[in-house]
Amino acid sequence: MPDYLIVLNKDEDTVTFIDEPSCQIIKTVPIDKNPHEVAVTPDGKKAFVSNAGADTISVFDMTTLDIIDTITHPEFNFPHEGKVTPDGRLILASTYAHKVFIIDTEVHKVLKVIPAQRMSHMVALTPDGKRAYISNIGANSYSILDTKTETWLTHAPVGRRPEGIAVSPDGQMVYVANQEDNTVYIIDTSTHSLRAQVGTDNVPIRVAFSPNGKYAFVSNRLGNCVSVIDTGRQLEIKRIPVGIWPGGTVFNAAGNLAYVANNKTNDISVIDITALQVVKTIDVGIHPDGIALCRVGD
Repeated sequence: MPDYLIVLNKDEDTVTFIDEPSCQIIKTVPIDKNPHEVAVTPDGKKAFVSNAGADTISVFDMTTLDIIDTITHPEFNFPHEGKVTPDGRLILASTYAHKVFIIDTEVHKVLKVIPAQRMSHMVALTPDGKRAYISNIGANSYSILDTKTETWLTHAPVGRRPEGIAVSPDGQMVYVANQEDNTVYIIDTSTHSLRAQVGTDNVPIRVAFSPNGKYAFVSNRLGNCVSVIDTGRQLEIKRIPVGIWPGGTVFNAAGNLAYVANNKTNDISVIDITALQVVKTIDVGIHPDGIALCRVGD
């Protein structure tokens, strides 16, 4: 059962597939213009890559690592991040359309278009997939979508230019990274109330939780480092230097390593979670940003 890292090289218009245990590149595939983010189906059979510069979604068969389809829609305008629900719907935020799209991952068709807040950008799902949390850069807010009824539950203010967003593995907290405030808001998912604000380095842009929920890693674009937040104490405990312009971050399934895509050094920093330090770098394409882990097979 192979584990692949999927890395999107934005300025090279390619996708690189890396064998996660060995960190060896398996394949690099040309793709539509400016790929930004990637969503993997829960069964690991397909990956959906948003090509923001081409207004398309490329569909990959993860057994062959080949593109098998391309999804288009006249209302796509900078399609960005999506996440796949347990029942196989891709919840996709399209930034300059200011809309969210519901896409069937079996037949690769748009099922519904939902007006959203200004510059809807990143998407995070609760563990049960019943709610989607969406950051809205232009509205200084986050939104909660009921994925069963496909209707909004609420829109709530956060800091300035929120982008990175993630739900804790226990589903109790949502973390929102505010780029212009250099803060992360920690919000209680049951009450929608602000529990804490944590300061970071310069321009926090992505948030990722370790599988056990102990840490939240926040990549600071202009700080060239990752803030490590102790989720129990709700405070920053360390800043790990990485490459230039860190972006997408993902943990491996075992939870002992994290992978950070560095946009301007064209590489991936591999972080040992016990030591909280970089132990390896992987050279990839030009301007890597979006990254995901895919476990193929049963």
